[in-house]
Amino acid sequence: MKSAIQKIRNIWAAVDIRKKIIFTALILLIYRFGCAIPVPYVNSDIVTSFEATFGSTIFAYMNVLSGGALAQATFFALGISPYITAQIVMQLLTVASTRLQEMSKDEDGKKKLASATRVLTVILAVVTSIAYYFILNNQGWLVKTDKAFLQAIVIICTFTAGAAIIMWLGEKINVYGIGNGISMILFANILSQGPAIAGSIANLFTSEVLGWGITFGVLTVIVYLLTVYFVVYITNSERRIPVQYAKRVVGRKMYGGQNSNLPIKLNMSGVMPIIFASSIVSLPATIITLIGKSGEDSGFWYWANRLTQSTSILYVIMFLVFIIAFSYFYVMISFDPVEVSNNLKSNGGSIPGIRPGQPTADYIKKILNRITFLGAIFLAIVAGVPLVVSCVASILNGFDATSNFFGSQVLSGLTGLTFGGSSLLIVIGVALETYRNIEAQMSMRHYKGFLQ
Repeated sequence: MKSAIQKIRNIWAAVDIRKKIIFTALILLIYRFGCAIPVPYVNSDIVTSFEATFGSTIFAYMNVLSGGALAQATFFALGISPYITAQIVMQLLTVASTRLQEMSKDEDGKKKLASATRVLTVILAVVTSIAYYFILNNQGWLVKTDKAFLQAIVIICTFTAGAAIIMWLGEKINVYGIGNGISMILFANILSQGPAIAGSIANLFTSEVLGWGITFGVLTVIVYLLTVYFVVYITNSERRIPVQYAKRVVGRKMYGGQNSNLPIKLNMSGVMPIIFASSIVSLPATIITLIGKSGEDSGFWYWANRLTQSTSILYVIMFLVFIIAFSYFYVMISFDPVEVSNNLKSNGGSIPGIRPGQPTADYIKKILNRITFLGAIFLAIVAGVPLVVSCVASILNGFDATSNFFGSQVLSGLTGLTFGGSSLLIVIGVALETYRNIEAQMSMRHYKGFLQ
């Protein structure tokens, strides 16, 4: 305990780190304050109606990323999603375009790409704001006025301005704060759902399912702790390819001759495959909801709505398949074995037993495919298990909706917890990233490190 207190004192004693921590905390406080500012002309009934209407659509996932602001239609309702989407689009364009690749290698080019990302963020925010306005209007969640056009302009401009301010706040954290701005905002959004999660766990303790409520509550807590340990372990896991550098003489000095390694993280793609997969598999349910066919009780639209819900077997299978597919796709566009092989060759490095050049690239690609498969299975387990449990609970409940069936009661209680696998990955990933950031800065100030 004394050691932990001393480590915190060491961190707080470093003036510049203390300023960065305080600045980041103030920015996140301002952001959470903006998440509570209501938008004009929006009816308060949206709070209770949003989840029932958009439970299995892409808007439900956007609501998690916005920290519940989307369901309340507040000033920061769009959250960080437009900025994330813009960065993903620019990253894909950079991989596809040789000219953009060259621009990304110099400072002026990076500034131009950053400006293009900001412009694209605003454009995406405008489009999303317009779509959300029509949703609010069609669902009857707007206060009726005589000036509908002015009402639409005010709501759209408010949502767009909120998204632009969030982008600005995230960039300020990048410059003056601790960690990555986008990551820290997502971290704050997900943690804001903590009270609701604690309430769900508390309900399990007080449930009276055959008198075993406390047992199921304890099991739920144990499962969460084991899941956190599993995610931390896999997130820190990496495959280290040994690399040996040849000796070379430059002037009167000799360089190289040492052994090193090329680390490849097991979960290289992070949470991005889950975000991509969630967006695609949620599109059918989103379209059905937007065209007003989700309430059909028979016919084609009834079965289409049932098959596209998150509790259906088809939805779960598609979700898992897309996670694995996007894991390979994201690694393919973010890691180039040929470029790594060329960099090793130019620096006099080689993998023992592998010839430089194309054989090295093929060897790295072979290992990368194996690592990507394991990482994809990890993501499928973490993000897919809650959906599988929800699907099983739905099937069991469908056998006899009026019975007090033991298994369905338990599974329904467990699936009531909204802390999904993707949220857990984001929280743990940001926490580890922030820890490494502070640890590196503390090491530069001649400390041993606050976790050593």
